[in-house]
Amino acid sequence: MPTTVAERGGTKMSRKVVSISSKRQITIPQKFFQLLGFADEAECIMRANELVIRPVKTVSGGEFAEQILAELIAEGFSGETLLSEFKARQAQIRPAVEAMLSEAENVAGGKGSFASYDDVFGTED
Repeated sequence: MPTTVAERGGTKMSRKVVSISSKRQITIPQKFFQLLGFADEAECIMRANELVIRPVKTVSGGEFAEQILAELIAEGFSGETLLSEFKARQAQIRPAVEAMLSEAENVAGGKGSFASYDDVFGTED
């Protein structure tokens, strides 16, 4: 079946019907695969009565490597201890980011509490 484009709530959507094999496998259409940046893994999310399949977002923690190293050096670490502590702290980044994203999704879905700009920074009085 060819790809169709429709609008839903002001958002353009591309749609293509795919077959499901006897082993419950599907093939992601090449156009979607390339445009969305899929690699070796996909994330499946059940949301209401929908199954969302999206590329796995890799958070390597490399974005914070310089900050982590600077803090460790300032704390006096060096040599093998520096390397060991760096690996331990870098491993903590991904779970922290995933928790933040999960909380943001809950807030966006009306399932969590949030702080307004004024709650965080106050008002000018």
